[in-house]
Amino acid sequence: MRRGIVTVLVVLASQPAFASGGINCSADAGGVTFDVGGDVTHGMGGPLFSFEGTVEIADKAVAADLGKTAFAREHVAQYWLDGEELRLLLYREREGDKPHGYVELTILTKARPGDEGEGFYDGRYELTVFDMTDENGGEGVTAKRDGEVACSAE
Repeated sequence: MRRGIVTVLVVLASQPAFASGGINCSADAGGVTFDVGGDVTHGMGGPLFSFEGTVEIADKAVAADLGKTAFAREHVAQYWLDGEELRLLLYREREGDKPHGYVELTILTKARPGDEGEGFYDGRYELTVFDMTDENGGEGVTAKRDGEVACSAE
């Protein structure tokens, strides 16, 4: 019996381990600064097992609590990574008892030409900040920005 258990443990220990890597995307232009990223496993669909980052928008019309937003793993609404594309959709609602508001960051990139599988991606981002305020007759205020983004993945 012991020999069987030891044999199973030796076989399991000799199997290749799933490696892990990371992703990172950043931009700093046009009043928008962000740096977001996380850790992924290679294998099993490449899920994110950690994620964090911040997004800042320099716009006096945007409420301070929405103008600087921190993201964590639970704010990753969608994620895609393969040798050709890296896509992220981050969404976070305002917390507390203030009126409804949210920050949504969409990142769409493709591998740099000739770099498929090398880990460098270029593309565009779109940032939407929505704030339901009473100042605008209950209609809410939306600020949108977009621009270029660079990402890396390993």
